[in-house]
Amino acid sequence: MKKLRIALAQTNPTVGDLAGNAAGIVKLLSKAQRSGAELIVFGELAVCGYPPEDLLLKKSFLKDSYETVKKLAGQCADIPVIVGFAEPTNQGCCNSAAVLVDGKIAGVYRKVHLPNYGVFDEQRYFMPGDESTILQINGHDLAVTICEDIWANEYLSDLLSKTGPIQGLINLSASPFHAGKMSVRQKLLANRARQLAGPVCYVNLVGGQDEVVFDGGSMIVEASGKVLAAGRRFGEDLLVVDLALPEAADKKAPAVARVNRIVIQSPQPVSKPKMAAEPTAELNDLQEIYEALVLGTRDFVRKNGFSKVVLGLSGGIDSALVAVIAVEALGAENVTAVTMPSKYSSDETRSDAERMARNLGIKLITVGIQQVFDNYLQVLKDAYGEGPAGLENENLQARIRGNILMALSNRFGWLVLATGNKSETAVGYCTLYGDMVGGFAVIKDVFKTTVYKLAEYVNSKAEREVIPASTIERAPSAELRPDQKDEDSLPPYDLLDAILKLYVEEDKHLDEIVAEGLDVEATRQIIRLVDRNEFKRRQAAPGIKITPKAFGRDRRLPITNRYG
Repeated sequence: MKKLRIALAQTNPTVGDLAGNAAGIVKLLSKAQRSGAELIVFGELAVCGYPPEDLLLKKSFLKDSYETVKKLAGQCADIPVIVGFAEPTNQGCCNSAAVLVDGKIAGVYRKVHLPNYGVFDEQRYFMPGDESTILQINGHDLAVTICEDIWANEYLSDLLSKTGPIQGLINLSASPFHAGKMSVRQKLLANRARQLAGPVCYVNLVGGQDEVVFDGGSMIVEASGKVLAAGRRFGEDLLVVDLALPEAADKKAPAVARVNRIVIQSPQPVSKPKMAAEPTAELNDLQEIYEALVLGTRDFVRKNGFSKVVLGLSGGIDSALVAVIAVEALGAENVTAVTMPSKYSSDETRSDAERMARNLGIKLITVGIQQVFDNYLQVLKDAYGEGPAGLENENLQARIRGNILMALSNRFGWLVLATGNKSETAVGYCTLYGDMVGGFAVIKDVFKTTVYKLAEYVNSKAEREVIPASTIERAPSAELRPDQKDEDSLPPYDLLDAILKLYVEEDKHLDEIVAEGLDVEATRQIIRLVDRNEFKRRQAAPGIKITPKAFGRDRRLPITNRYG
């Protein structure tokens, strides 16, 4: 059985940074050459980053993307390379993979199946390809595909009917993360490998891009469905494997049009260093989520030109978790916390905020809000008129805190991290222009029940009490009025999150949710709150997607909406 030494290079591109992305490609290219690879494959749109969105409507961007690929080809004279890029065409552009050989673009494969669901919007931008591409390298026939092509159920059967027998399949991907996504991918790739009766080589992007995180995990799956080798999760990597390929079939491929065959001969290294690629350790759901939050935070901050962040540290569990993530992503020296007590702040939460800052080694600034709040009340006295204080005063305190954070941001150039979770965001238990203030919402897609689990994970991982036990055990409160508790306004979080998962992530109706055994009145209340607070979510900071359906890119409902 012949072997092909193949390198799968998972890079962390930044959308639009053509020169920077190309430099990252060249860096891994050189490493792959030293390893004796005969073919190197990079991810989907690795040259321009994914998703480029409306940059693809700019002709200058498409032209520069193509010119970047041509320059890359000149640096690939010694080894064949397959790399994803946005290809300009007469009708617009295609999501393409360029095959670079002998310093030139030897051929191009154009993605056939364009996803248009969830975070994907490819039919808005790309024209679909209409032909298959077979790479004939050193006597091996390998089909080239891009991401959604292998998710489409009929694609592989259709491919084989056009091309005849092939020995393996290459897939360039930009597959976003959500908890549990890796097992879904592995199952799909195993099925495709068995269907093909040959190996599937899958290379994924890695890194954060706005709300989306790509988790890497490139892999090679054998014909049996077993994972032969796997790359790192949540980090750049180069996976080099000696790929055993079945002998080429004697039967000639069908004479079908729309099959692009690229024949190349890769130089055989005089000696190949020994390779010992093994699958990396699997991560459980909590580990995956935590790593995604860290990577997403790091990349959003750094790729947008910030070096330092600031957040409000209340002594509660949400801000404690965000502080931990920020420190792991950026380093303690780049994180500043602000505690902003009022007369409603308890001694316990003040103490926990101070302890939390000490545990993490971050700077803590104390700015009391009581004087400012009292001044507001005095100024607003005539405008308010007679009557007891209500929600307006609670929100006023939150907005004062938001103003303080933004003032520090403007003063020192720090990015403000919002600390609200998905449960609060879903039902609008948050203050617009108050605790929703921020440039990035780290745990925006994390349910409150998962926040608790992550807090326990943080302490277990560190083998010490990073997040104080009192913070984890205390009943959550916004502390905006005397003896306030979240559950004064909301159902218990276990019940709330169960309803939200069914309504938000599975789009189930009231009757379907109640049929699952959940309380009818609580369900009706939560559905009403979710629907009426769409206007708040539209104005929230972007945050990291870690569930199958996140607010924003995934779930887009009209603000003005009377259905239900």
